[in-house]
Amino acid sequence: MELQTVEEMRYVDDLFPKLANSIAPSVYGHTDVKKGVLLQLFGGIKKHTPEGIKLRGDINICIVGDPATAKSQFLKYIVQFLPRAVYTSGKASSAAGLTASVRKDPETGEFCIEAGALMLADHGICCIDEFDKMDPKDQ
Repeated sequence: MELQTVEEMRYVDDLFPKLANSIAPSVYGHTDVKKGVLLQLFGGIKKHTPEGIKLRGDINICIVGDPATAKSQFLKYIVQFLPRAVYTSGKASSAAGLTASVRKDPETGEFCIEAGALMLADHGICCIDEFDKMDPKDQ
């Protein structure tokens, strides 16, 4: 049933704007941001250069704007929508918190590596809110 529905979508006029408007439907306007988020969700195309370099095809976006312009709402929508998405706030994040940190297990006393937001979102999307609030050395 789902495959048939997806196949039928190719005949829909203005499919891209319709899909874009389905992104964060509670947010009015911001059409360009919605289109960017949609393209990020679909992802780019992996490429190989003539020199043999592999390009991942990931689409990264940075949403910048004045306070109270729905930036956080977009991030939270992505996290609720995409299974492999992680939300973190720059207010409480450090470079170690984004990548990985070493901690001591309270039960065994052994040291272990704890994955950060970027590792947890591998092959997904890491949404970092309030990036400007992070320590500049961690950005």
